[in-house]
Amino acid sequence: MTAPADWLTGARPRTLPAAVAPVLAGTGVAAYAGAWDDWSGVWWKALLALVVSLALQVGVNYANDYSDGIRGTDDDRVGPMRLVGSGAASAGAVKAAAFLAFGVAALAGLVLAATTAWWLVTVGALCVVAAWFYTGGTKPYGYLGLGEVMVFVFFGLVAVTGTTYVQTETWLWPAGYAAVGIGSLACAILVVNNLRDIPTDTVAGKQTLAVRLGDTRTRGLYGLLVLAAAVAVVAVAVSTTWWALLGLGFLVVAARGLRTVAGGATGLGLVPVLQQTGLAELVWAVLVTTGLLVG
Repeated sequence: MTAPADWLTGARPRTLPAAVAPVLAGTGVAAYAGAWDDWSGVWWKALLALVVSLALQVGVNYANDYSDGIRGTDDDRVGPMRLVGSGAASAGAVKAAAFLAFGVAALAGLVLAATTAWWLVTVGALCVVAAWFYTGGTKPYGYLGLGEVMVFVFFGLVAVTGTTYVQTETWLWPAGYAAVGIGSLACAILVVNNLRDIPTDTVAGKQTLAVRLGDTRTRGLYGLLVLAAAVAVVAVAVSTTWWALLGLGFLVVAARGLRTVAGGATGLGLVPVLQQTGLAELVWAVLVTTGLLVG
């Protein structure tokens, strides 16, 4: 269907950082709260949370590839190759890959729900539905400018606080603050992706938030999201330990993407920013978690 090196990510090298970051951040908060004092009781829950996160990321990538491909949205694509749009794989094979990934996420999620709380099944089902209908169905919400909202909710708020909850079985404010930081950077990835695609999405009738806002305001939104992630680091530090301020080191990585976006880059010039923002998200999680462990 595609090259072995690309199968896991669906031709998106930012998938792995985006999947790892929320689980790492949520686990860091759980460890600070004492959940890892007896690590034997929670390490496998953290691992299952990672499986859920990674499988959902892969699933949504393939689902978007399939749905955009059959609609013809990817016929004149600027960014990384899409499988269906390029003809590298059949629509049916890509759809099957999406549902296989969703199935893996569902199985791992069921184990977490059975050992934590059954209402998590509902949360998991909502995650899968949101992943499919981002570009799937007759009225995909990604075509209505709501993609960033759902990314913030599911790959930020739900992913981080959910990871903390399955390990601590309680709600913690630091997890919420961490979720805002991770969610903001996850949104920033989508924002720059849609900024790059404004010309082609406009022609295809895909009314993303970037298309609605226009080029200039979308670039401003990217900067605001990076700023929100920085503020979230401070919020985590205030509610836990000042060592968490190590997380501000993510700005060193994010600065490159900020300069590129602010400099007016378009088309292929924005592709490196996707990886830079994904790396900044991962660095945010690594440094904040390190600070929480030290503190």
